[in-house]
Amino acid sequence: MSSSFISYPKQAVVGRPLPKSQIYQHSRVNQKLKDLFVEQVEQIIWQYKLAPETINLPAKPGVLEIQVFAIQLKTPTLHSDVLRCMDDAIPHPIIFELSFDGNAQTIAAYKRPSESDPRHRVLSDYFATPWQPGDTPRSAMPVALDLAGLYEQILQRLIPLPRRPQENLATLLARVEQVKVKQRAIEKTASQLSREKQFNRKVEINARLRQLQQDLQGMMQ
Repeated sequence: MSSSFISYPKQAVVGRPLPKSQIYQHSRVNQKLKDLFVEQVEQIIWQYKLAPETINLPAKPGVLEIQVFAIQLKTPTLHSDVLRCMDDAIPHPIIFELSFDGNAQTIAAYKRPSESDPRHRVLSDYFATPWQPGDTPRSAMPVALDLAGLYEQILQRLIPLPRRPQENLATLLARVEQVKVKQRAIEKTASQLSREKQFNRKVEINARLRQLQQDLQGMMQ
């Protein structure tokens, strides 16, 4: 399996610190969110700009550029509202590379133009790799025909389900959501089973639980 840490081309390097104040100017930020930035974020570096002029791949509607932000953390966790704030401030898709205490993690949400208003962006949930040693070898950048294809391949490395033949990214993300719903149903049913005292009811709930688990297995393949 390819690493989610990618060796981006040198010509795409920006390496420029991004002040938190600049993000605040372009996003809806309250005091609670500013406090999260202060408590959890040490520094934000605009590390790479993947664009037609830097990596020689054509842009596509919705993916004109891809930004890679390196974030040095003060804490081992980063609240998703902080990431959403940055995604809200920057119109282009962003891949975040977090680092803390010698370890690193890649995290991103699928960002696309809103169908009702293309000026606005819609975000999926965030997908993240496990924390890995910061010196984990980087893999070669995926081969793609355009920036949209590159973006999908980078995201695919973060999404916990394998992509089915001919399955597009939107369908895969919908299946990820269905898996989450099914997992919550399994947890609820397992909890019911543990509390139930009547034998007949336990048999009934257990059969329902087995069916839910079987359905989940099918959705994850």
